[in-house]
Amino acid sequence: MKRKINKIIVHCSATRPSHDIDAEEVDRWHKKRGWSGIGYHFFIKRGGQIQLGRPLEKSGAHTKGLNKNSIGICYAGGVKEERGEDGKWEAEDNRTNQQKDSLLSLLKLLKNIYPEAVIHGHRDFSAKACPSFDATNEYKGL
Repeated sequence: MKRKINKIIVHCSATRPSHDIDAEEVDRWHKKRGWSGIGYHFFIKRGGQIQLGRPLEKSGAHTKGLNKNSIGICYAGGVKEERGEDGKWEAEDNRTNQQKDSLLSLLKLLKNIYPEAVIHGHRDFSAKACPSFDATNEYKGL
């Protein structure tokens, strides 16, 4: 059965800019949480490389209650290099130019395949800063 996609949801990994993680590392994190594997369909490394996560035919595990009809994209980064004075990680839009280019290209491709899908940030559906920028507003013209 083909999934009816009506949302494309952008996430960040909530990692420091110096921590260039990849889809394999996120897959390990998610398996430790008891999931079947990486919850995102695509992952974008700091250098802009787009990596595949879950197959598009399979529901993701990225946005509670919305996985059935959405595609999840995550990029490495999203928090400042150092913790804040309170000891917590603070959100920061630290996407590299390569990540911005790759994300834009991927979103354009997905909008061609799923023209009815609306692009959102995870923060639109959760009390989190993820993805550390306003994806809904930034990509509303696509």
